[in-house]
Amino acid sequence: MLDKCPMTAPAARGDVVEIRAPKGARVFEVVWEHGEIARLPHALLRGFCPCAHCQGHAGPIRWTEGTEALPAEALELTDVSEVGNYAVLLTWGDGHNTGIYSFPYLARLSAIAAAPLATWRKLTFTK
Repeated sequence: MLDKCPMTAPAARGDVVEIRAPKGARVFEVVWEHGEIARLPHALLRGFCPCAHCQGHAGPIRWTEGTEALPAEALELTDVSEVGNYAVLLTWGDGHNTGIYSFPYLARLSAIAAAPLATWRKLTFTK
């Protein structure tokens, strides 16, 4: 279900107890077991998509150039699927659906969610 997806997997900030991706929203929410709610803008998630198509097969995860120029529908989530007990697979409005976002990776992204786009463009994450 797209709007709410209960999760029970371990993550860097404890267990993920719920994922919220309301239809039409531009923010994805992760509810951690201790009550913190991480709010991740869709642009952040799409810009740091961890798939091989966006990032290549080696090296760090970087901001995907051109993300900010994508049409609005490309930043709309159409589906969120649980991957095992450790991640989610996001399907975007343009059909892109190869990025698997582990719960620890979502926790890392949540730490930069409030930063401006200029900061996101400079950051890298190890795989």
